[in-house]
Order: sequence, then structure tokens, then C-alpha cells
Amino acid sequence: MMRRLFPHPAESLLLLLVWLLLVDSFAFGHWLLGGFLGWVIPFCFKPLLIERPKRWHLLKLMRFLLMVIGDVLVANFHVARLTLGRVEALRPAFVEVPIELDNELAISVLVSVVSLTPGSLAADLSADRRTLLVHGLDVPDKAAMVAEIKTRYEAPLKEIFPCSPT
Repeated sequence: MMRRLFPHPAESLLLLLVWLLLVDSFAFGHWLLGGFLGWVIPFCFKPLLIERPKRWHLLKLMRFLLMVIGDVLVANFHVARLTLGRVEALRPAFVEVPIELDNELAISVLVSVVSLTPGSLAADLSADRRTLLVHGLDVPDKAAMVAEIKTRYEAPLKEIFPCSPT
């Protein structure tokens, strides 16, 4: 019963706090309005939100996030070196990466990580959610890029968000 009234309690609380910070007032009326917005927004948008998986591994997620932060830092320097060099030497390409993830949140994280890493951009996700189209700034070997995304990002996400039994 409580879950139907408050489908996303953490998000509701976050929206209330953001509202109070935006209006820069802790008056009772703002608490009421912020509470109402914190309830109605997640309630109305529940069909659009990705449900959290029942099982996931926090420690593996933290390790993954640290690895991604490191990759983003290294990629920034790599892209800077590429763009300061000869632009004619760049080999941009679109690469189709087959993905095996079946968890919506894991797929969203994969798409985000690929897009956040400088030098690559997730351009499209197929309707069946089995192929990710990635644009790379400099792709000397398409197969190596696919292998790197699958081993570096997809494999850990499969461990963090275990696949549902089929």
C-alpha cells in the first residue's frame, strides 16, 4: 500500500530538498508545496522511470565507478593529444557493439559511460536493445574497440546487475 502511494520515496525526499534549496526558504508553505511536488512528480512519472534491480552489488559498483573516473581522466588527455595533432590523421568511425545486458538500468549505465568517456559517443541503441551504435573519434581497429567496451564496461555491469533468469 505504502509503495503505491510513494513509488520512489528517495526521489520524493530529494525533490523536497531541492525545492527548499531553490526557493531559499524553509517556510511551512514551501515544505507543503515541496512535499506535494516530491510526491506528485515521481507518482506521475513512475511509468517512465527505470525500476531498480532487486539484486545488485554495491562494492563492485564502487570499483566500476572508480575505474570509469580513471578512464575519463586518461581519455581526456588522449583526446587532447589527438585534437592538438594532425586532424587528417584521425580515423573517426561508427562501430556496432553487440550487448548482452538485459537489465534496463545496466544498459542505461553502459550507454552513459560510453558517452561520458571522451572520444566516444553512444549514438543509438537498437529497438531490441541488443546493439549499441558507438561513434569513436579515432578508431584504428573496430574489433578492438568492441572488445574493449565489452570487457571493460559490459562485463563488470553484468556482475553488478545480475541478469534475470530466462
